[in-house]
Amino acid sequence: MKITKDHAVFFDYEVRNSRSEVLDSSAQGGPMAYVHGYASIIPGLEKALEGKTAGSELNVTVPPVEAYGLRDERRMGQVDRSIFPAGAEIKPGMRFRATSEHGTDNVVVVGVDGDTITVDANHPLAGETLTFQVTIRDVRPATPEEISHGHVHHAHSHEHDGCCGGDGHKHDDGGCCGGHGHGDGGGCGCH
Repeated sequence: MKITKDHAVFFDYEVRNSRSEVLDSSAQGGPMAYVHGYASIIPGLEKALEGKTAGSELNVTVPPVEAYGLRDERRMGQVDRSIFPAGAEIKPGMRFRATSEHGTDNVVVVGVDGDTITVDANHPLAGETLTFQVTIRDVRPATPEEISHGHVHHAHSHEHDGCCGGDGHKHDDGGCCGGHGHGDGGGCGCH
């Protein structure tokens, strides 16, 4: 059975950045599961899986524009320490959820200068070219419930918190592969 819209897809993967560092893998958590055709994983990977069948093995290189986008300096900003809880020790590398007129984003503290805190709302993998090694384990028609909910049910998978997730998935530690338009997640649920 070929991977097309409205199919449940189960695949093992390893993803590396342009420095060949392993960012995420399904080795410990079991296959990733998603419903194809609904931007549940990054666009470049979903396009590469289209038409493939169970047993297919592929190596897919996904440029930034088909993954987490290019870095956007407009997503960097400075905020006053007063917006943080009183007495909080703010350090570079800390992650927070921030709400603005544009919605909610995950931000990373990248600098502290007195009461001025510099934050970055770019996805941690923005600007990265990602390379996936994928083995497709199973393909089946998705159930009507899976299609309406946007994820595979009754599957041991990363469907809510692993690599390659898209909308509605969360991976605040900058993990891999979330789709566009669903916050800043990662993971490979990444938002």
